[in-house]
Amino acid sequence: MTTKAPPILYLRLRRRIGIKPGDVVTLGMAARLFAADPKLEQRLQSLVLHRHSEKDGNRVVIDLLQIVKAIQDEEPLTEVEPFGDPQVLVTVADKVPKPNRFLLVVAWLLLFFGSGLAIMNFHTDVSMKEVHERITELVTGTKTEHPLWLQIPYSLGIGIGMVLFFNHLFRKRFNEEPNPLEVELYLYEENVNSYVIADEMRRKNEHGAVQSIEPTGEIEEDKGGSG
Repeated sequence: MTTKAPPILYLRLRRRIGIKPGDVVTLGMAARLFAADPKLEQRLQSLVLHRHSEKDGNRVVIDLLQIVKAIQDEEPLTEVEPFGDPQVLVTVADKVPKPNRFLLVVAWLLLFFGSGLAIMNFHTDVSMKEVHERITELVTGTKTEHPLWLQIPYSLGIGIGMVLFFNHLFRKRFNEEPNPLEVELYLYEENVNSYVIADEMRRKNEHGAVQSIEPTGEIEEDKGGSG
């Protein structure tokens, strides 16, 4: 007589999710699920993992072991096969903050004039004007203080090179490859998420360690006495 194999649930935790204060986090929100039994998958989609309260603050970390325990309590015969990250970061906010247009304009102006001054200072440091004059003298045989035929294409080339480097012209994207700014923003967000998760797990472990400490009681008196 053959025994029926236990149902297998495959899950991949999401890196980060957002909820509103007081909401609950379900398994379907925290992870992507797949099971051969559609009814099992549908039941576990609504499994509550965490209910937010004020003491939780604006971020919560749900660990994979916590999720496996909740699944086993709900479906004891289910075998869980996890993939991906071992934690999911839950951020709590009433609403998505809107960008401040004034700060956006100020930042744009600072970057525009700051980058312009940086390019000008670089050209001054390397004596670019004298280099252009020398190149003009070597090519044409005459020396001129304003070699515009070289300086104008050079200036246009700097602007075109920056546009191609960042792969953007306003909202126009030249190809599907991410530009360096997008890559840096992605790495920054990943590093922030990793730090927040590690910090929350450290606090949770410290809090659990404090709760697990029990009083040892009073020290027993020495009943043997001295001789």
